[in-house]
Amino acid sequence: MVSKRLASIEESATMRISAEAKRMNSEGFDIIDLGVGEPDFDTPRHICDAACRYVTEGKTRYTPTNGIPELRRAIAKKLREENRIPAVPEDVVVTPGAKMAVFAAIQALLDDGDEMVLIGPSWVSYEPCIRFAGGRPVWADVDQDFMPIDLPDAITSRTKAILVNSPCNPTGAVFGRDVMNEIRDIAIDHDIYVVSDEVYEKIIYGHEHISIASLPDMADRTVTINGFSKSYAMTGWRLGYLTGPKDILKWVSRLLSHSVSHPTTFVQWAGIAALEGPQDEVKRMTEEFRARRDLLVEGLRSLGIRCALPGGAFYTFPDVSHLGGGDAFAERLLREAKIAVTPGSAFGPAGEDYVRISYATSIDRIREALERIGRMLSG
Repeated sequence: MVSKRLASIEESATMRISAEAKRMNSEGFDIIDLGVGEPDFDTPRHICDAACRYVTEGKTRYTPTNGIPELRRAIAKKLREENRIPAVPEDVVVTPGAKMAVFAAIQALLDDGDEMVLIGPSWVSYEPCIRFAGGRPVWADVDQDFMPIDLPDAITSRTKAILVNSPCNPTGAVFGRDVMNEIRDIAIDHDIYVVSDEVYEKIIYGHEHISIASLPDMADRTVTINGFSKSYAMTGWRLGYLTGPKDILKWVSRLLSHSVSHPTTFVQWAGIAALEGPQDEVKRMTEEFRARRDLLVEGLRSLGIRCALPGGAFYTFPDVSHLGGGDAFAERLLREAKIAVTPGSAFGPAGEDYVRISYATSIDRIREALERIGRMLSG
């Protein structure tokens, strides 16, 4: 009999839908997969070349649990210079993907019965991580642009932390300085932590990315999480990291030492090449995502579907309440238009009237998807 704790965790909706799209493609259907959260670009060549070089140089043995010192130094430098977070190498822990960093941080923070605040529609894995730790997710409301409203109302005597994800998966919302200052004030007033998932920080359009740990008095109460998957198209490489208060990182490291040990050794060395090498591909990828975003949002609006303009990431989160709601519309899209999207209910109760549409696919496929949706709605 499986443990009750593990049995309470549902399968990732995004992974399930992606697998279904791949299955249908293998059966001969032309499925346009707009459910996947993965850049469709190749990993930049200099990163791949570095990995190959380090393999041949024998960088294939165990490393310290927290990561190789060289990568931790490069990450700390990046955090200081780009994010204005006063990080030092000793306060950086490297993980096999940012998802593991999220999981480990939440396990280190929460005890049974502790509450963690999620702001509106939130990434599918946050809630399972909280529940696995014995905690309770509390959902804070957002407005039609997915900005938090009445956030203090979500705070109780059991609140241990607020989770911030900006740019946000699934909505693409980017929190400005006013919102970040409000979260800061709440955290300080109630003496709680903030977990800040910043994995989409470089995929941002006309906005300033603000790391909440850079705000006054927040470095010692913020766990900042980031990774290489989205910015450098390194999803399969599994490389992430976190920094924050020493008393939290100590237990994160303990958990990693008894589970995953450390990220793949030569991948860590390639991570240095990603951080210290040319950033042209990151900028080019972001500009391409911006063009896709504009095409998709304009196309959805022309079909009568209300859609906020995302400030970052590579997702739109349109309101399909007038089309039967997120679950029904996602099922209809797959059945009638052969388009895979993720129902908004996967991202919490506030997402039930929405679907998440990823534009991590080509302009041509987005055009084709819009044409198929148009034909479906007019048929």
